[in-house]
Amino acid sequence: MYHALIRTHHITSRKKVAVLKAAAKKLQCFALLRSGGVPGVMYVQGESKGDVQSWVDTVHGLRYKGYQLVAPVSEAKESDSHSHSHSGQKRMLGEAGVVEEFDKVKDMAMRIMEGDDHKLTEWWRRAMGFVS
Repeated sequence: MYHALIRTHHITSRKKVAVLKAAAKKLQCFALLRSGGVPGVMYVQGESKGDVQSWVDTVHGLRYKGYQLVAPVSEAKESDSHSHSHSGQKRMLGEAGVVEEFDKVKDMAMRIMEGDDHKLTEWWRRAMGFVS
């Protein structure tokens, strides 16, 4: 599984969010958005590095103010068994093709931590600048 993290000044345009939802569905990625105000935060996961990169490219093409790819597309590091499917592959936090939106960064962070994947939690905290 691959993932990336993007920060922007804000995410308020419903038209842009609709484009992101359509891209997630087409590319079979799962994404979390902190929308509705400042800051804008986007976390994306997918089985294919190319599909995750295409979703990131879609975001970049929307020309969000203050766009920062704070954690470029990379392979998600394996953690404990809670975050793996029966086949041994790393599971996504949600269903492919779905975008979940949050009003607060804290709520988005809690959603990321729900999976009990300690490496993902640490990756998120470092990428967001919460720890050095």
